[in-house]
Amino acid sequence: MKKLSIVLFFVCFTLQNKVQAQNETSINTTAMPFLLITPDARAGGMGDIGVATSSDAFAIFHNPAKTAFNQNRISVGVNYTPWLRNLTDDIFVGGGSYVNRYSEKSAWGIDLKYFSLGEVALYDLGGISNGTEKPNELAITGIYSLKLSETFSMGIGLKYVHSNYKIRSNDSSIDAVNSFAVDVSGYYQSKEANYGSFNGRYRLGFNIANIGPKVEYTPGVPNFIPTNAKIGGGFDFIFDDMNIFGLNLEFTKLLVPSNPDSDRGWFEGMFTSLGDRSFEEELQETTWALGAEYLYNNSFALRTGYFHESPKKGQRQYFTLGAGFATKAFNIDLSYLINTAEVNNPLENTLRFSLSFDLGELYEIY
Repeated sequence: MKKLSIVLFFVCFTLQNKVQAQNETSINTTAMPFLLITPDARAGGMGDIGVATSSDAFAIFHNPAKTAFNQNRISVGVNYTPWLRNLTDDIFVGGGSYVNRYSEKSAWGIDLKYFSLGEVALYDLGGISNGTEKPNELAITGIYSLKLSETFSMGIGLKYVHSNYKIRSNDSSIDAVNSFAVDVSGYYQSKEANYGSFNGRYRLGFNIANIGPKVEYTPGVPNFIPTNAKIGGGFDFIFDDMNIFGLNLEFTKLLVPSNPDSDRGWFEGMFTSLGDRSFEEELQETTWALGAEYLYNNSFALRTGYFHESPKKGQRQYFTLGAGFATKAFNIDLSYLINTAEVNNPLENTLRFSLSFDLGELYEIY
């Protein structure tokens, strides 16, 4: 019963048309919110940021354009994040990614994200078993990125999305959904320069992810998918060959109408979402995050971050801690979230984990 209640919660969260905060300020809701879940522990340790950090095996989710600056020719990553661990033990987000920088200027890659709601046991009114269901969601993304200059690149991604919350019953009206989306991104990385007692480089990035049509879980009830814009920047303090300290700032905003009942098309809704509320409320709909990373000898990393969302727009607020360990063969990253908001967070008391491998030729990226 607990597991079925959890599934029904996700269905209601996904399909709801409008939510009101206590002060009657509306909160944007979309279908397929799993597309916004940060997959890797490196970003998870820095407040879930990644649009302008240095490239790694998980760059496809954060900013496909970064892959053209990947240090190794091939990077492979796998990740696993328990979800709602305080309630159950078999809901999780997992996946893998592959990046191939096949030339000095170009790269391509594939990313897989899988969101499992576990196994749900079904019973009839008489208590007799009626089998099981395994609600799940899946996204597969293919990307290509190209350096347009020594310091700037752009990337594009094409995404197939499958979402299945269907539970077998006589009165179920929820259908599985198949759709597609596009990501468009850019990344700037300066050359290393001297700033007196240290060297440094700065990075800028943007990513407009999940640009795609509305979907219908219930016939005749269209829902926007979470088209999401991220923009950010960072600076690396390079004290010597052994010690690097990076600071990063990132802003995020959903590009969907504030009124989910809107009859606007998905393309029109993406642009009009920037001005369908007052300027003050548009700012409230923008989240921000700070992240820091200390890297020692390219083999050990310490990370921390903070994520903030307006109390009127969801109230996600939390600190994060993380660490990374690297060898010549592989990299291991871990992160932990400390909730600071009054509302619960599905990642409370959860250790996130990701593993990556860097293979092949080493490029001089700086």
